[in-house]
Formats: sequence, C-alpha cells, structure tokens
Amino acid sequence: MPLGAVKSVMNRFVEFINTADEDLGREVISPDAVFHAPSHPEPLRGPEGYMEVIGVMRSGFPDVQWTLEEMIGEGDTVAARFTMRGTHAGEFFGIPASGNRVSVQAMNFYYLADGRIVGERGQPDLLGVMQQIGAVPAP
Repeated sequence: MPLGAVKSVMNRFVEFINTADEDLGREVISPDAVFHAPSHPEPLRGPEGYMEVIGVMRSGFPDVQWTLEEMIGEGDTVAARFTMRGTHAGEFFGIPASGNRVSVQAMNFYYLADGRIVGERGQPDLLGVMQQIGAVPAP
C-alpha cells in the first residue's frame, strides 16, 4: 500500500475514534477486522467491535480524544504512537468518576488491506490511566 494511502487510512481512523462516527468506522474498518484490546479477553470484530472499545473509553472519559503522535509503516503494517487525553467523568473499570484529567500514551500495531484496517494489537498505558484517576498509587 503506498505511503499516502496508509496515511489517509490512519487519518480517517483517528477521525473515527475521536468522533465515534459509525459510518466512518464502516468506511475505514473491514467487517472482518480483528482487534485485540486489553479491556476484553476475547478479540473484537469489525467496526461494531471497535465501537465497543470506544464505548468503554467514552463511558469513563466522555471527552476522550486521541492524537496520532507518530507512525511508521512497513508494507501493510503500521506502528502508531498515540496520546490519549480525557476527563474521568464516568465509571471506568469499576472506578467511580474522579474528575481527574488524564494524558497517557498508547502504542498500537495496525494491519491494513484494501484501504481498510483489518486488525489491531493495542497497548495503551492502562497503569498510567489508573494512576492518574487515583485507582492505583503513583510511584
């Protein structure tokens, strides 16, 4: 996949995760996509599966926004580093809203085919999130 096409897919993906626009999700994510998220023991599938992940984040952080800080690609694989920012205004993994602002990094790998995302392995800094919302003591 040419670099320009990869950048276009990733930019549309960032727009999707920041807006939770289901139509955009169906455009950028393959119906057969497989996502491995630490919030779910089993892989999630397709745009609907990714909406589930976004729903978990938005329930705890209604104003959550991701910034794509950098990415590097090789063929149809992209490594991307994001910063996630938001306010802990709802329950998150059983932790009641603290009102704390969070800012953490995530390192994800994306797999692309035919101009869409067909897979993701994500490694968000959940420990950092839990520390920033007061659920785990910070060092």
